[in-house]
Amino acid sequence: MALPKIDVPIYEIELPVSKKKIKYRPFLVKEQRNLLMAMESSEASTIQQSVHDILYNCTLTEGIDIEKLPIIDVEYYFINLRAKSVGEVIESRYKCNNEVDEVVCGNVMEKDINLLEIKVQSGGEISPEIQLNDKLTIKLKYPEFSIIKDSLRYDNINEVTFNMIANSIEYIYDGEQFYYGHEAQPNEMLEFVEGMNQEQFAKVENFFNNLPKLKETLDITCSKCGFQHKIDVEGLESFFV
Repeated sequence: MALPKIDVPIYEIELPVSKKKIKYRPFLVKEQRNLLMAMESSEASTIQQSVHDILYNCTLTEGIDIEKLPIIDVEYYFINLRAKSVGEVIESRYKCNNEVDEVVCGNVMEKDINLLEIKVQSGGEISPEIQLNDKLTIKLKYPEFSIIKDSLRYDNINEVTFNMIANSIEYIYDGEQFYYGHEAQPNEMLEFVEGMNQEQFAKVENFFNNLPKLKETLDITCSKCGFQHKIDVEGLESFFV
């Protein structure tokens, strides 16, 4: 005789950048176990793959390609999924680095964070269209989740940066013709980025420096020395508990 199936609730979320609406279910015990094993391994590729697999399994809306979603959408989606699956509140610990009589306090402070209250914060309104010179204009897009996997192939942070930028060019326009990034070879886009002068590259960097991010500022008072801390918590890994 077949055992009964356990019903699971269905939730809906609107992603902050792409504005896609996604129906999803909480992840199951077996999926949480795989995630914990990935975290214990401390291997970035293993964690990234685990996050991808969980989101893929839990997404009920058809036609959603996790790899093509902007990174910030994936991070926002995952912390909301984690909140609905395990619990909204996580307990974080921080060490007090305040010096008292030239000695670091070192007290461990605890703070609860409600994942559903974490908001996506924008660094500023930066146009994705950047005019490089009198003839050339490029349009950038938010880095996709697939770029994280690609970046694991590189050991040098500069290579990671150039690869991310090259893969985030939606098109190049020379005044007469559009050259779309998805139609070009990866090495062609990389050579294009490497061919920029410092002023042009700084404009591109400014776009990426102002991308939306998951961020929460915590106000914590040390119970030992009384120092009042303001701690900025950013990125998915900071809420990966």
